[in-house]
Amino acid sequence: MEFHRGRLFDHVHLKVRDLEASKHFYRAIFEVLGIPFGGEHPGAFWTDELYVSAEAPLTAHMHLAFQASDRETVQRFHSAALAAGGRDNGGPGERPYHPGYYAAFVLDPDGNNIEAVFHGPSRRSAASVIVTPGA
Repeated sequence: MEFHRGRLFDHVHLKVRDLEASKHFYRAIFEVLGIPFGGEHPGAFWTDELYVSAEAPLTAHMHLAFQASDRETVQRFHSAALAAGGRDNGGPGERPYHPGYYAAFVLDPDGNNIEAVFHGPSRRSAASVIVTPGA
């Protein structure tokens, strides 16, 4: 078993109203972003650092930004999110945050602001950090 983790967050927990609608939405955008589905058990699912469960109180007004590998992926993210029950909150395009910031925004089934962003060409030291428990 492996977990992919970064440095700042261990995980983010979203509490949603309709688990199946959220699973459909997030599976669609993660497929476009090239992120494999992590797993599920009754009442919850997860992928990498994101854990989603159907419980109260609901998460409200969250903004999550996912990394995209290029502008075309941002565009495909936006289309897939809308097709999977998301609502437009800002179509694909350049943003004024810094030169090359290309993003799209959608609202997930619970109204959270979900973004895919491409920051422009860059070189990564690794695709992800791989953590192997018990090693």
